[in-house]
Amino acid sequence: MRPIDELINTTDPSWPLLQDWIKNATNKVEVLPVDSVKAKDALFKVQVTTRSPMGAVVYETGGLLIDDGWIRILGSGSEKLSRSLPDWNKGKAFKDYGAAPSFLLIADDAIGGFFLLNGGALGEDAGKIYYFSPDNLEYEPLGISYTEFLNFCFNSDLERFYEGNRWTDWRSEVLKLEGDKVFNFYPFLWSKEGKEINKNSRKIIPIEEQYHLNIDFRKQLGLDK
Repeated sequence: MRPIDELINTTDPSWPLLQDWIKNATNKVEVLPVDSVKAKDALFKVQVTTRSPMGAVVYETGGLLIDDGWIRILGSGSEKLSRSLPDWNKGKAFKDYGAAPSFLLIADDAIGGFFLLNGGALGEDAGKIYYFSPDNLEYEPLGISYTEFLNFCFNSDLERFYEGNRWTDWRSEVLKLEGDKVFNFYPFLWSKEGKEINKNSRKIIPIEEQYHLNIDFRKQLGLDK
C-alpha cells in the first residue's frame, strides 16, 4: 500500500475543480465537514490519490449530501454521515484494505438504492457506475464514470431519475433522516403491490440492514446466477 504522502497530490488536486462544480450546481449540495485524521486514514485505506475526484471527495469532505440528503456520496465520514467510503466497503467489496475490489459502494439514497463503481464484478465496463435499484433489485448500468456521476448528482433532473419513487412531502422527512439510515417500504418497492409509493407504509432502518435485505431478496428471487 502506498504511503499517505504519495496519495496527497499538491500539484494537480481535483478539489478546486469540484469546489467550482459544487458552487455552480443546480441541485443542492451540502459539503460535510472533514476531520483531517479521519481523512488521511480513509485516503490511505482507499489507496487513490487526491488528483482523482474520488480521492478529493474522500480527503476533502466528510461526504456530500445531495438534494437535502436524498443522495449521500461517501467521503471520510462526518457527524451527519458517519460511514467512510473504505469502512463501508470492508466486508462487502473486499475483505482487507489494499485489496483490489471488484466493485465499490460509492453512494446511496434515502430509499435504499446503492451506487456502485464497477471493478469488474458487474460487467466488462470497469470504471462505470451502476445503480442497485430498490424497485427492481437489478444492477442498472448508468454508463458514466465516477466524475460524471458527481456531475449527475450536482446537475441532473433527479425528479425524473426517481420518478415514481418519491412520495408526497418526502423532502421534509428526508431532511430529518440520518445518513446511516434509510426508508424501508412495505409492500416492497420491487413487488407488484409496491409500485404506488404513496400507498406504502414506511419505516426507518439502518442502511446496513437494508443492503443485506436487498442482497438476500436478489438471491430469493433467483436474480443472482
